[in-house]
Amino acid sequence: MAGIWLDVLDEIARTCAAHGRGDLLQTVRQKRAQLLDPTLRVLVVGEPNQGKSQLINAIINAPACPVGDGRTTVLPTVVQHAEAPTAVVAQAQPPAPGHPTGAAAVTVERTPVALNQVAAGVAGLVGRRPGGGPAYVEIGLPRALLGAGLVLVDTPGTDEVAGIGAAASVAAPARADTVLLVSDSTRELSVAELNMLLHIMRSHPNVVVVQSKTDLVADWRTVAERNRQHLAEAGIAATLIPVSAALRLRAAASDDRGLNAESGFPALIARLQRDLAGKADHLARAAVQTVARTVVEQLAAPLRAELATQEEEEQSGPISRLHAAQREVDELRRCSTRWQNTLTDEITDLLADLEYDLRDRTRQILRAVDEAFDTADPLVAWDTFQDWLERSLVEAAEANHEWLIQRCDWIARRVAANFDRYGYDVLPPWSMTMPDDIGERLPELQRPTIDRFTTGQKLFTGMKGSYGGMLMFGLATTLAGMPMINPVSVGIGALFGGKSIRDESKQLLRRRQATVKTAIQRHVDDFFVRIIRDCRDAARQVQRMLRDHFTGLTEELQEAIVQSFRSAKQEADTDASVREQRQREIRLKMTRLAAVYEQAQQLTGARSAPLLLEPQA
Repeated sequence: MAGIWLDVLDEIARTCAAHGRGDLLQTVRQKRAQLLDPTLRVLVVGEPNQGKSQLINAIINAPACPVGDGRTTVLPTVVQHAEAPTAVVAQAQPPAPGHPTGAAAVTVERTPVALNQVAAGVAGLVGRRPGGGPAYVEIGLPRALLGAGLVLVDTPGTDEVAGIGAAASVAAPARADTVLLVSDSTRELSVAELNMLLHIMRSHPNVVVVQSKTDLVADWRTVAERNRQHLAEAGIAATLIPVSAALRLRAAASDDRGLNAESGFPALIARLQRDLAGKADHLARAAVQTVARTVVEQLAAPLRAELATQEEEEQSGPISRLHAAQREVDELRRCSTRWQNTLTDEITDLLADLEYDLRDRTRQILRAVDEAFDTADPLVAWDTFQDWLERSLVEAAEANHEWLIQRCDWIARRVAANFDRYGYDVLPPWSMTMPDDIGERLPELQRPTIDRFTTGQKLFTGMKGSYGGMLMFGLATTLAGMPMINPVSVGIGALFGGKSIRDESKQLLRRRQATVKTAIQRHVDDFFVRIIRDCRDAARQVQRMLRDHFTGLTEELQEAIVQSFRSAKQEADTDASVREQRQREIRLKMTRLAAVYEQAQQLTGARSAPLLLEPQA
């Protein structure tokens, strides 16, 4: 009968060994030995003063466990069959210095206790050595129920889940085949008791709730019904059996079968006998099913965590670095386009601004020239004007060139700003300064040819004017009987001669002024063409220098980024291969764990909730 569940349990043990979990393997081996043991180990737990010790006494109809006012169970008490009444205090002793640690190294020292000292032994007052390990009391009694294989374990009262089995390993639920939780009828199941049941049933499939002291409460049936509702609402599949230890012991003393039936113990004992008879089959199958769930959950948890971690690393590991490198390549390509467009646009704007600036400066100079030679005579003011004009043109050329230097530096910084994200200085190692020979580059101003009003020209002009005046007025005076040449005609001729000289002088002045203005206009135009050409050449040189510098920088960055991209791609490919191999191994292990779990669930033929073997999203 043990072949099927034993094979499954052995498969669970092999699975624990394959996963390197020696702790779980040890637990499975202990469970294997426990299930092959023909005795039925019943663990009695509950809060203090619920009647646990009296319950055991009533089951075996013997005062095995001390009860009464002031009696407190400190040490777990194991009640089992013996040919004669015996009592022993068993205490685990730590290994000697230098002795290897481990379960096999722990020894148990057994100290016999007189039967009248059992209460003191259970209270922990006798039989224990100071400094020793956990202790418990073993009581042997010649009872038929115990002789059939029943072992009862009384535990110290506790209202904490963590306290179950803390006193000694014999009181651990994992060592029990059946767990009886005792709660008296004076109240309904408390939250602490329900939590205790939930905790026990996570690792133990066979739990019975014993509602004790029904003789003290008249409406114990109502309490029992409410307790069954609490169990159903909490999802606890545990049988509830109301009992009265006082009625059971009184019925045994008077051999009253009716009173015994009223105590409720026949149902409890029948349940224990069924568990004892079905331990090798039904209980063992349920226990193996629970062990399978516990083991598979503990083995699958790190696999799920590792699988989830690998999926996270896939987003933040080499694949993420590969994507980052690809983004860097794309960003560098966009950066290259941006700085080239920036350089071209700024140089184009610079050339237009330089031409406009110089044109505006030369126009101001020409306006000053026009204003000056509207009144000044070039014959008199030329030398002074020439010095002023040369200074003004040199100042205009220097101001224009200074603006060229400032704008070129600003353009270099503007283009370099496109590389700020790469975190280092990318300005070119250059400095543009004002030329020392800028005045020598200007075209030489040639003195224009200016007509002078000579003495001969003045005499000739005066004679022409005076002759005409004298002739015109001489003819007029002849009508009056005067000769043609007379004092009046001679005087008027002299006046006309002077006016002709003055008019000719003014005309010559205007021609000289116009000639100078035209010459200066041509000179300024030549100056403008030469300076603009020099500025254009300088701007083009700066453009080529900046283009070569930032092209080299782009190529350097591109080489580094492409190399990083290649390394990231190679690392991502390698990591993806390793990760896929590991994920296949993990999923294979999970599949095997699921198969082991499914095999264990088939032992009872009941459908249970599936285990979560995949990582949660």
